[in-house]
Amino acid sequence: MPARARLCAYARLVLRITDARTGEPVDATPARRGLTRVEAHTRGFDPTNLRVLLVADLLVRALELGGTPVWALLVGERDLPELRAAGAALGVRPFEDSRDAGTGLGEAQVLHVVGEGGETPDGVRVAVAPVRPEGPGAADGIDPTVLRLALLAHPRNSTLRLDQAALDDATGTLARWRGAVAAWAHRPSRPIPDEVRADLRTVWEDDLDAVGVLRVLRDVETAPDLPDGARFETYVYADRLLGLDLARDLGAPA
Repeated sequence: MPARARLCAYARLVLRITDARTGEPVDATPARRGLTRVEAHTRGFDPTNLRVLLVADLLVRALELGGTPVWALLVGERDLPELRAAGAALGVRPFEDSRDAGTGLGEAQVLHVVGEGGETPDGVRVAVAPVRPEGPGAADGIDPTVLRLALLAHPRNSTLRLDQAALDDATGTLARWRGAVAAWAHRPSRPIPDEVRADLRTVWEDDLDAVGVLRVLRDVETAPDLPDGARFETYVYADRLLGLDLARDLGAPA
């Protein structure tokens, strides 16, 4: 898409999300930017339910970046302390317990994030496919942010086979990007090019496409004519959505 067309499209964008009830995209953002309630529906503590919580976290981040106030709730009957602890390690923002939430705050929109074949609440539903760990203890002892990247690097509507190769790839990518961000930080700051910002917003406003955001970052990493200061600002901006702590190594010894 030409740069001008991208920018015009970006100016009109609102977050659109596929409703699992119909398979059709719907606006995730109320017309008047009113309060949106995001409910993560879980059924225990396992990699699939952790993925549900992570997708809900991504949805909350995307809405907030677009200026929409969000009320985030966790709905589940068991293993909530374990799920919360694992989510916190992954960088998931706190979700209130739905049992303590009262009757609501007059929200304009309700979005339910559910596992495939799980709950069927009334309202817009964002479906999350299962995670199938392969190999005993494949993710044991792994950096939680590596696990977050491995989960984000696969479309949420496709079953994720989480094996050692996927974790190794995420480990290498995260280490490389954190090192690059720390190095770029020493270069003069430059603004994010309008077309890059538009590319990022276009993909994440299109059904919360985290895989597309990662693809844009890979393009930015190797773009030959982009100043390093602009690469730095781009990665920091995108990380507000991804939550990968890409600036973690700033100030660390070389």
